[in-house]
Amino acid sequence: MGGGEVYEGTNGVKPMNVAGRVVRERERLNGMTAEDRAWRKKWLADQTLTPQEPRFVLKDRKDLLNPIRRFYKFPLDFVFGKFVAPVTGKIAADVFRFYTGRIIMGAYGILGIVYYFKYNTNTWEGKGRWRVIESKSSVYPGEPGYPVVAPEKAAHEYHDREFKNSIFAGKFPQYQNQK
Repeated sequence: MGGGEVYEGTNGVKPMNVAGRVVRERERLNGMTAEDRAWRKKWLADQTLTPQEPRFVLKDRKDLLNPIRRFYKFPLDFVFGKFVAPVTGKIAADVFRFYTGRIIMGAYGILGIVYYFKYNTNTWEGKGRWRVIESKSSVYPGEPGYPVVAPEKAAHEYHDREFKNSIFAGKFPQYQNQK
């Protein structure tokens, strides 16, 4: 009993070359014997698939996909397998199912980003949120409203971060006349 060789990429099984030396074009050009030609012809014939291949065994799906993935894939698999595939064909239904899933995930991602920026603004109450600052719109000579002069602000208004709208603002004298 000993520690034999460790073969990587083959789950510990010794790899074997079924194609032989003539898998490379240069080797075939160097010369092949009649026995090599017969073996290569047989090997090439073995590479063609029958019309029944590749076979999809539904029972293997349980082994290939984890339970969470099977759960979230079930609705689209059911709809596209039961209703769309008989109408469009299996290949077209698979393509539609693939892109429909990606579009739904992208839409949820965009909605999540919009929700985050709408309801998690950077206020005086907490740290760590994204601060969104809107730039002033540019006004050029000849346009109505030119020259735009920024209104004067008091010193406490520059970095207010929505404090003036809080219930605590009334306790500070600079916010007494605001709102």
